[in-house]
Amino acid sequence: DRRLQPLALACCRQIVDFNAMELANVAWGFAKMEFIDRRLFGAIAVETPRRVRESNPQSIANTVWAFATAGVAAESLFEAIAGA
Repeated sequence: DRRLQPLALACCRQIVDFNAMELANVAWGFAKMEFIDRRLFGAIAVETPRRVRESNPQSIANTVWAFATAGVAAESLFEAIAGA
């Protein structure tokens, strides 16, 4: 649904201000809706490792699920999560 594109763009613009739970929720929500914006998922993959220490297990699980469901590879993200 292309109507989600403006929301994805707004998230990309503000992604550096999101906390760990917000990043996980955005990833989960877009994956759940099957709207895969590569730019947004790429931004989440960059920002999440910076906040992995503040993440709780549920946020980590939601993020991993979202990337797997979306079919988006994010090696550095998964390495950061594994090392947490």
